[in-house]
Amino acid sequence: MNNNIPLAERLRPTSLDDYIGQQHLVGDNGIIRKMIDSGRINSFILWGPPGVGKTTLAKIIAKTTEAAFYTLSAVTSGVKDVRDVIDRCKAEMRSMFTTVRPILFIDEIHRFSKSQQDSLLGAVEQGIVTLIGATTENPSFEVIRPLLSRSQVYTLKPLDNSDLETLLDRALHKDTILSSRDIEVIEKKALFRFSGGDARKLLNILDLIEQSTPKNEKITITDNLVTERLQENPAEYDRDGEMHYDIISAFIKSIRGSDADAAIYWLARMVAGGEDPKFIARRLVILAAEDIGLANPNALLLANATFDSIHKIGWPEGRIILAECTIYLANSPKSNSAYKAIGAAMEAVAQTGNLPVPLHLRNAPTKLMKDLGYHEGYKYAHDYKGNFVKQQYLPDQLIESRFWIPCDNPQEARMWENIEKLRSENS
Repeated sequence: MNNNIPLAERLRPTSLDDYIGQQHLVGDNGIIRKMIDSGRINSFILWGPPGVGKTTLAKIIAKTTEAAFYTLSAVTSGVKDVRDVIDRCKAEMRSMFTTVRPILFIDEIHRFSKSQQDSLLGAVEQGIVTLIGATTENPSFEVIRPLLSRSQVYTLKPLDNSDLETLLDRALHKDTILSSRDIEVIEKKALFRFSGGDARKLLNILDLIEQSTPKNEKITITDNLVTERLQENPAEYDRDGEMHYDIISAFIKSIRGSDADAAIYWLARMVAGGEDPKFIARRLVILAAEDIGLANPNALLLANATFDSIHKIGWPEGRIILAECTIYLANSPKSNSAYKAIGAAMEAVAQTGNLPVPLHLRNAPTKLMKDLGYHEGYKYAHDYKGNFVKQQYLPDQLIESRFWIPCDNPQEARMWENIEKLRSENS
């Protein structure tokens, strides 16, 4: 066994039976297993975090179906490389010795430019090649619509602790090098936490521990040993456990309570614990609408810009963008009037059902509709002073209902004063 080959490569599965995780795709009723069993592989994109088996799964599919396998990296390949591979696939398909479409695997397909993605369309559409793309980014944002419409998207999940347990056991007992060492695992918490659901990370940590321990010494794996060898702070944070929800709860409540210092502290805990930055950004967008709302509408704009920026930047610089947004939201005036308004309106809908739209608010594109009174009596607001006219907009049964109650802040006070003034002038 070549000691220079990384453990992750030595243990790379070559069949679905050895593949760990993603049972929703490769289990007995999984769509990818069914495709492999039928021998008919359609183009698809695998979307998931690093180290969950995207490349491995593509290689297993090619091996099992005996398809020619070509791979390109979006980081190093250009349009010419794509066309060269497609030409080779065309030649492969013309061969009398194959009836299986070649597979083109493109790693990090989200990094392909529009022109690079365009160059794939014809070959995918004509069945010259089966495309399997791999991406860590949302394909809806990064893959062009025509290519996306020709490919299914399958989401891969981080490995859970039971998957990591299986992988650890396999590494210790089936790898030629590790199985020859005297290894005892006493604690796994840090090992799994630092892995973060990433199989490659787990195997790299084991590789590091084995290589940094003299050959004649026993390896006793503990949380302290893992932390010491990695030279990282073992933040008490489990992205899928109770601590995850406790800390995001403290973060949100600190912003809602206008305590920027506490909010930044909880943000730092999430950053140190390896939380997904997109998860934090999503919660900031929700909070900007739910807890700040109309008191400062710019908060939602900044939170949405933060969400977009995080998709482009990621870690580690993304922490600065999240910090800026967190401090701004914490120091913004607060209002939940929009949140309460939609809640009250939903409750009214639940209680009253599908109330008819008043006739004067309905459009009348046909003569019959006009004859029935549709649109009759409707007053066009822009024809009146202040672009306002008093008329009925709610169904008859709800005509006196109030759903939006402004909160006590300058922004909503100005809104309410303006509406009250217009109403009084039109009474």
